[in-house]
Amino acid sequence: MATTRTLFGFHAVTARLRQRASAVEAIYVDAARNDARARDLAARARAAGIAVHAVDAARLAALAGHGSHQGVVAIVDAQRPYVTLDDVFAELAEPALLLLLDGVTDPHNLGACLRNADAFGAQAVIVPKDRAVGLNATVAKAASGAAETVPLIAVTNLARTLGDLKQRGVWVLGADERGESLHDADLGGPVAWVFGAEGQGLRRLTRESCDRLIAIPLSGAVESLNVSVAAGICLYATRAARARAIAAGNAVG
Repeated sequence: MATTRTLFGFHAVTARLRQRASAVEAIYVDAARNDARARDLAARARAAGIAVHAVDAARLAALAGHGSHQGVVAIVDAQRPYVTLDDVFAELAEPALLLLLDGVTDPHNLGACLRNADAFGAQAVIVPKDRAVGLNATVAKAASGAAETVPLIAVTNLARTLGDLKQRGVWVLGADERGESLHDADLGGPVAWVFGAEGQGLRRLTRESCDRLIAIPLSGAVESLNVSVAAGICLYATRAARARAIAAGNAVG
């Protein structure tokens, strides 16, 4: 028998309907909600042949495990399509842009990193199988649908994976306060950004496996940024650098 899990929040549930409606078994909505958002989601589900049940808030909270479900909970197939690095590289239509997280255990941070990856065109987020959070309902909700669009790849050995990426011609950049300024970093070509857990940063072996260490210049009193904020800044900087390079090439041409 296939195992199931819950998915909650409008973004996460709608994204699953859009990406893999066949994996949705049933949807429960708050009977007290009759707004356009709830009606649109229910209509999309019914069009896909998925049962929609109107239930009270207590039932939704019991299904989600807490109250922050926005009035919608879905029961979905727990199995995700298995994606490997080989799959990602086989489908690349542009230089690789990857995000690796070294020991991030907060599900909200992982969800936000997936959202950043989707927003800035990273082709995958890579995490270690141990000492890191995996994909769960909280991660999916925080990702606002990005958990359905960005592959999350769990690897046994992060340092070995970094070595594999180097062999594929990817430039591995580790975010570290002791590194060179992001303003001066060469962000051209295939890039993999590596971020450590908050408060701990990159582990020694991970740090030593990076080609370069890059620091985000900070002007205020704070000494560090939330990992998802830092990831968003670095992914954006990479996209911006690529856009400038393309514009410069077009101007020369």
